[in-house]
Order: sequence, then C-alpha cells, then structure tokens
Amino acid sequence: MGEAEILSYRRCRLRFLVGLLLLCTTREVSSSIHEYHNEAFIPHSDGFFFHGGSEGLYSSKVHDSSSTSPDKPLQGKSFIRFEDVTFVRTKEAASKQNEMQQNTGLIEAIIFEVKDRERIGGAFLKTNAICCHPALAQTGSCTLGEVIIQKDQDNQEWPKRIQTSFAGKNEEVVMKPDTVEINTTGMYYLYFMFCNPELKGTLIKGRTVWKNPNGYLPGKMTPLMTFYGIMSLAYLALGLIWFLRFVQFWKDVIQLHYHITAVIALGMCEMAVWYFEYANFNSTGSRPMGVTLWAVTFRTVKKTLSRLLLLVVSMGYGVVRPTLGGITSRVLLLGLIYFIASEALELVEHLGNINDLSKKTELFLVLPVAFLDSCFIVWIFSSLSKTLEKLQMRRNMAKLDLYRKFTNSLAVSVLLSIAWIGFELYFNATDPLSELWQVAWIIPAFWTLLAYSLLVVICVLWAPSRNPTRYAYLEETGEDFDEEGISLTSTVDIAAKLERKGLGEDLEEDKRE
Repeated sequence: MGEAEILSYRRCRLRFLVGLLLLCTTREVSSSIHEYHNEAFIPHSDGFFFHGGSEGLYSSKVHDSSSTSPDKPLQGKSFIRFEDVTFVRTKEAASKQNEMQQNTGLIEAIIFEVKDRERIGGAFLKTNAICCHPALAQTGSCTLGEVIIQKDQDNQEWPKRIQTSFAGKNEEVVMKPDTVEINTTGMYYLYFMFCNPELKGTLIKGRTVWKNPNGYLPGKMTPLMTFYGIMSLAYLALGLIWFLRFVQFWKDVIQLHYHITAVIALGMCEMAVWYFEYANFNSTGSRPMGVTLWAVTFRTVKKTLSRLLLLVVSMGYGVVRPTLGGITSRVLLLGLIYFIASEALELVEHLGNINDLSKKTELFLVLPVAFLDSCFIVWIFSSLSKTLEKLQMRRNMAKLDLYRKFTNSLAVSVLLSIAWIGFELYFNATDPLSELWQVAWIIPAFWTLLAYSLLVVICVLWAPSRNPTRYAYLEETGEDFDEEGISLTSTVDIAAKLERKGLGEDLEEDKRE
C-alpha cells in the first residue's frame, strides 16, 4: 500500500476517533460515581459503544497490590472500579443462541488515556475498522469479533481491555467486579463496546467509581477546592477590614456602604459554600443537590448584586445624587431579569448536564446572560460618562479624581475580560478532548479573582472615613439629573447639618460653583 493511502487511512482514523471522543464528552456526569440506568449502546462505524465516563486522574501515590481487595480501603490510590455492571440483551437476540454454548455474545470494557486514542481501532493495520473482521483475524493481528487494540510497547497492559460474555440463552450477564489501578497521570476514557450486530438493543446498568489519590473529586476540579478555600479567607480578611472601618466611622456611613457590605458578605458565603460542596464531593463521590443549589444561588445573587453595585456607583448614587429616583424600577427590573437568566444557566451547568441539551437550548440559556451583561456594561459606562461630566462642570476635584480612578479600574477590568474571553475560546477550541485538564481550573478562577479585585477597588475608594464629604452626596447646584426624577434634599437642611459638623465653608463653596 502506498504512502498516500497510508496517510489517508490515518487521517480518516483520526477523524473518527476524535469524533467519537467528542460525542462521548457530551455525556459528562456530575459525580465520580458514574451510574448507568438501562442506557443504550450507540452504533458507530462497524461496532456499538457506550461512553462510561471520562475524568482526569492523577497517578496513585502508593503501589501496594495487596490493598486492592474489596474489603480494604484504597487510600492513596487512583482507580476505576466496576460495581454491579449488568448487560441486558433483547429476548430476540437471546433466543437465537445455543443454550449449550458458553460464549454467545461478547462485550468489552476498554479504558485508555486520551493520548492513546489512536491505539483503539485498526489505524496501525491500515484500516478504518473498529472491530476485527475475518480478513484481519487470519493475519493474526487481532481476534475475530473483538475491538482492535494496539498495545503500548512500554506497557502491554494498556489500553486496558476487560471482557464479559453472555452464556447460552441468558438475557443478562453481570460483569465481574474489578478495580483498575491508575499509575500514570492523564485524562482517561471508558467505553463499553461490542462488535456482534446480534447484540443490537443491549442495555447497560450499574455504576463505576472513579477515585483520585486524595479523594473522589475529579482531577479537573481538585485545584478549585483549594482555590475556593483561599478565596474564602480572602473574603474573610476583606470583610474583617471593612467591618472594623465601618464600626470606626459608623456615624458617617452612607447608604452605599450597606450595599458594599452586603456584597462582601455574599461573596464570603459563596466561597465558603463552594468549598464545603467540593470537600463533600471529594469525600463522598457525589454532589448533594441541596448543597449545590445553595452554592449556585449564592453565586447568582452575588453576581447580580455586584453588577447592580457597579451600576449605582457609576450613576453617582450617594455621591452626586441621593436617590435613583425614577430609574429605580428599571435598575431593579434589569437585576431581576439577570438573576433569573443567570440562575437558570448555573443550575443547568451544575445540577444538570448542559451537553445533553441541543445546541439551540444551550444558546437559549447562554445568550440571554451574555446580552444582559452587555446591557450592564453599556449602562455602566454611559452613567460614568454623565457622572464625570457633571463633576467636571461643578469643578468638584475630589469627587472627580475618585471617579476617574474608578473609571480607569473598570476599563482595565473590561479589557482583561475581553482578552480572557478570547483566551477561553482559544483554549476550548484547541483542547476539545480536555488534554490540558490540569490547568483548566484557571478559567473559572480568573472570573472569581476579577470580581474580587473590583470589589477591593470599590472598598478602597469608598471606604468609610472621618471626611464623608469626600464621596458623600451634597446638594450643589440643584441640577442633579432632574430629567431622571431625582428627589433632592433641601439646601436649608444640608446647611444645618454641615454647620453642626463644621463644614459650612464647603457648602458656600458648592453654592459658588
């Protein structure tokens, strides 16, 4: 066979395997205990397959074969364990068999690392077949009726093949309990496959347990547990500093400070709940719906209030205007719609399986959140522009400098967000099979760090102090966004308050402006 034909075979084989793996990745489960409830096998090429799971697994820390018995805990080991896996074929398929025949239908469980995906199938035999047919069997390259596997020269046990056969006319067969130890760090895939077309319609039930050396948390999620623990302490530290400042100058706090306090408290709760949820997942192998629901809800509420905080600060609330006036209802409506859309997306991502949905349904969930985020950004910068213009016209340099710093920080965060979205798209496009699973955690971690950084900036700029006039609202010229229905405090009342605080000179200066 010519070199061009060989290259053609390899390209076709690679496209098939990548397509198969991409199809399988749409069945990710939300726990390290992968349960199968009468699932059907999918026909592909000349065989049938069922994707049993895929996870990033770290290599075992200990390699003591004596501890692999079922009655001993596998501490420090990474493994995939088969528990009560049962195959059920149709009555029609069973009736066609000879009841005296020992093997009347073969099903294979195949485990391999994603980098060895080309070893599954006949690429090395210059064929596109998955299953061994008579012509290939006659050459001695494979066994008739089995999936073609090219063994690793350095480790003849991998890719791993575990065979289970129906006997006679039995409709069910239970797979022998087995534990496969993982001694090499990598992204592992599990397929259940058969080549016999008479087994079409066969179902699978049971479960497999996947475990890393330090617990059941999937390798891709393991660093996030540590990250959420660190962020919990970071929010705690920020909350403590803010609380001390709040108590120290409690007589001079404004309404905006209460909003900032609420966001800090929600962030603290969110990080703590996520850490607890991941720690529980790591110890049990499953994600309780109640805990996950609380974590998702805390995240959504915090995201919504954080965006609302940025918006009202940009509008000058508590600084150049005492209330939001007629636009309050619009602000609250945008926040409510964002909360509902974001909560729906988060629930599907963490409690359900978004990949089980159609692409149209995915867009239905993702696009509204993206559109609402865009609305927030446009409204925030539009409001900032008006606020800066107002402060510049009044020549209030202290507040103008404050808002310029805030605008610069916000602009930097938007640029970083755009750059990170581009990186995230590139990362996902170039790593469709999760081969870079060990660094994938940095993508969600970035957004958490960015939100925390913006909150710190707001806390620094609007920290309670002995001089609240640096940022607090003072009626200055009486033209405080009248077009948006803002109610203003009377000049007489403010003058009385400022006299009591010894700030009458500031009022006279504001009047001259």
